[in-house]
Amino acid sequence: MGNFLAGRVIAVTGAGRGIGRAVARAAAAEGARVVVNDHGVSVQGAEPTSEPAAAVVREIEEAGGSAVAVADDIATMAGGRRVVETAVDAYGRLDGVVCAAGILRERMLFNMSEEEWDPVVATHLKGTFTVFRAASALMRKQGSGTLIGFTSGNHQGSVSQANYAAAKGGVISLVRSAALGLHKYGVTANAVAPVARTRMSAGVPMELTEIGEPEDVAAFVVYLLSERAHEITGQVYTVAGPKIAVWAQPRELRAAYADGAWTPERIAELLPGTVGTDPMPMLARLAEMARAAASGERPNV
Repeated sequence: MGNFLAGRVIAVTGAGRGIGRAVARAAAAEGARVVVNDHGVSVQGAEPTSEPAAAVVREIEEAGGSAVAVADDIATMAGGRRVVETAVDAYGRLDGVVCAAGILRERMLFNMSEEEWDPVVATHLKGTFTVFRAASALMRKQGSGTLIGFTSGNHQGSVSQANYAAAKGGVISLVRSAALGLHKYGVTANAVAPVARTRMSAGVPMELTEIGEPEDVAAFVVYLLSERAHEITGQVYTVAGPKIAVWAQPRELRAAYADGAWTPERIAELLPGTVGTDPMPMLARLAEMARAAASGERPNV
């Protein structure tokens, strides 16, 4: 076992499978005591069971580490509090949380139902909020702590996962808000957009040219949880196998000012050549994706 996180207490949601499991195991291997949270549902969010969380705790203990399981649904405020309370009850403190829980319900926007929208946003976005909310109150008092949310490259937009893309975009704004609001208390917040082979990525209708394993993402998350990353906050990183990349911060590109009141006519004259647009990378790929779908192939992205 290593000591990168020696003495730290880390809680990981969605830790029963995939990237969350890899993060929990990697944190424990580096000396952390781990709270393993997983509601144990399917990719679609059905059939909860406590076994996935319990199984990861057994794996950690068999490897010589220390962990406790929490099977609560973090899409509820009580579930988020339970994750934090379990850490305090078992280990007396909480130094970092990693919100990796997620589900998918794919549908075109014009066909998407409320029942397909609400659970996805609740698990990804509200589930990150509930844990951040409970953890940040404790970390503020401690004067230290790390919050890590999981986003996705799909925050740029998605053809058939508007619910997922909206939630992941929300996670980024939540992370940046946490970074701003908690900086003076010594608490950092960052987001990770992983590209790894998991049961969720298996259904992606395109061939990912840059993809790695859950363990690649876990190594990076362990780094963010460590003292070595204590000055990093408000950032969004992609981890895809051997690749690590940082996303740009939102900023204005160009501006125009009216001499007097704006009118539709004046905007039509000025905006195209002065303010213009910012090209949308995903939009440029739609033709390739449509061609590949028509031929039964999986387009490369």
